[in-house]
Amino acid sequence: MNIHFKTALDYIRRSPFQALAASFVLTLTFFVATLVSVLVYSSSKLITYFETRPQVIAFLKDAATDTDIANLQHSLEDNPKIQNVKYVSKEEALSIYKKATSDNPLLGQLVSPSIFPASLEFSVTDLSYAQTAIDSVKSESIVDSVGFTAALGGESSLNDVVARLRTITTYVKVGGAIFVGLLAISSLVVLFTIISMRMVGRKEEVEILNLIGATQNFIRSPIIIEAFIYTAFGVLIGWAISFIAVLYLAPTVVSYFGEIPILPGSALGIFELFGIIFVGELIIGLVLALSGSLLAISRVKKVR
Repeated sequence: MNIHFKTALDYIRRSPFQALAASFVLTLTFFVATLVSVLVYSSSKLITYFETRPQVIAFLKDAATDTDIANLQHSLEDNPKIQNVKYVSKEEALSIYKKATSDNPLLGQLVSPSIFPASLEFSVTDLSYAQTAIDSVKSESIVDSVGFTAALGGESSLNDVVARLRTITTYVKVGGAIFVGLLAISSLVVLFTIISMRMVGRKEEVEILNLIGATQNFIRSPIIIEAFIYTAFGVLIGWAISFIAVLYLAPTVVSYFGEIPILPGSALGIFELFGIIFVGELIIGLVLALSGSLLAISRVKKVR
C-alpha cells in the first residue's frame, strides 16, 4: 500500500492544476452538501416544533366532577399520540386572562373565575391525528366544546390547516432529499471526468505496465487512492468551512428563532450533529471515489 500511495501522490504532483480543480469542485460540493444537511435538520426540527405546538383545548362543563375530569385526563395521558396534557382550573384561566390583558387592568377587575370554564389542554405528536383526537374528546359527556389553537379561521378550517402544514413538511423533506441526491450525482460526474482525463494522460504508462506484466490491481490501486485523496480532501475542507460558518452564525440564528430548537442548544450538540454529518459524508465520499475511479478505468479500457 505504501508504494501505491506514493505513486498516487506522484500523479497528483505531476498534474497539480487538475488535482486542484478536482479538489476545488469536490470541496464546493461537500460544502454545499453540509449546509443542505444542516438545513434539512433545521427544517425537520422546525416542522416538528410546529407539529407539536398547536394545543387542543377541551372546555369542560360546569357540572363536571373532579373524578370525571381525572378519568378523562388519565385517558388522554395513556394515549401515546397525545402529550403535554394539562388541567387548567377556572382560577388559572382567570390568571391567564389577567396576564393577557395586563395592559388594561380594568378588564381583569370586571370578570370573575366563574365565567371561565375549566379545560384540559394537550398537544398531539402528529398533526394527522389532531382531528381524530378532537372528535374523540368531543364525544365525552363532560366536554362542552373543543378549540384548536392552529385553526385561525375557526374549527371548520382545521383540516385545511393540518393539510397545509403536512404539505410544507413533505416539500421540505422531499426537496432536501432531491437536492442532496443531485449533489451526489454531480460529485460522481466530476470525479469520473477528472479521473478519466488523468487516465488518458497516463495511457502510455499503463500500456508499459501491462507489457511488463503488472497486475490489474497494481495498476488500479494508485488511481483509486488518488480518487480517495480528492474526496477526503473535499469532504474535510468543505465540512470545515461550513462548520465554521454555522458556528459563526449560530448565535444569531438561535436568537432569532427564540425557543424554536432550529439548532442544537449546546456546543456539544452542534459538535455531535456535525460529527454525524462528517462521518456520513466521508462514507459517501469514499463510495463516490471508488465508483468514479472504477467507471473511469472501465471507460478508458473500452476506448482502448
